[in-house]
Amino acid sequence: MSNSFSFDIVSEVNVMEVYNAVNQAQKELKNRFDFKNSESSIELNKNDKRITFIADDDYKLKALKDILEGRFAKRGISIRSLNYKLQESAFEGYIRQSVEIVSGLPLDKAKELVKLIRNSKIKVQTQIDGAKVKVISPNKDDLQQLILYIKGISFPLPLQFVNYR
Repeated sequence: MSNSFSFDIVSEVNVMEVYNAVNQAQKELKNRFDFKNSESSIELNKNDKRITFIADDDYKLKALKDILEGRFAKRGISIRSLNYKLQESAFEGYIRQSVEIVSGLPLDKAKELVKLIRNSKIKVQTQIDGAKVKVISPNKDDLQQLILYIKGISFPLPLQFVNYR
């Protein structure tokens, strides 16, 4: 048996839950009175993992965001996994905005996370391994303390702790 314990820190999004949340948002959009006779829509591009809003005006764009974020919250998906792009003009005076679904831990965010872990002064070793950060320690208590520390900080991506060994 090894003398060290480890776990991985990842940022993953359940794609099926995202699809379900978008479907529910589309159904709600069809039934809402304030969107009657409106060309507003929420579209999901499964290949690019991108959601596109098309709205009549700023008020309806904000309402579309609220609908989607509410559905994400009900399905247990963190809204920090949504990366809103700049809104742009679309056809005939409509507004379009793209939302990227962030899945995975980019290298710059992984480096930022490793730096936060080092600043915590908890005696662990970290290693960036692709889209995850591996944390190793000979003491289980240090790993559990680190998990509590990371849960307590405000990180721009949703983080999960997996492969605890």
